[in-house]
Amino acid sequence: MNPIVKNILAVVLGLSIGGAVNMVIIMISSSIIPPPDGTDLTTMEGLLAAMPLMEPKHFLFPFLAHALGALVGAFIAAKIAANAKITFAMVIGVCFLIGGILNIVMLPSPLWYTLVDLVLGYLPMAYLGGKLATK
Repeated sequence: MNPIVKNILAVVLGLSIGGAVNMVIIMISSSIIPPPDGTDLTTMEGLLAAMPLMEPKHFLFPFLAHALGALVGAFIAAKIAANAKITFAMVIGVCFLIGGILNIVMLPSPLWYTLVDLVLGYLPMAYLGGKLATK
């Protein structure tokens, strides 16, 4: 297969599968750790209203979703890429980081969570995913 096509496929599949992992974790999170009473997390307005009521435990699954989405996406991209495997893993991490920044702009969260999520959830996980794929 042409290396350019293979690299494009690596990014597309890495983003798609990583995004799917992220979404599945977010979807199951409220059944494992119930949201605060009386909140509706299905709309942006509901999320904004619920944010002040959230406890640290409510941020566990969003962090896991972001970190594991980036890890799996980067792993897939590095496995498929024809060359520069770590670079393609980091491309996935940067894309997820941009998504995380946009999410924080739209849905402000506590400073401690913002820092943990942005610093630990994306680029380090993407690098780890790339390293695991190249072993």
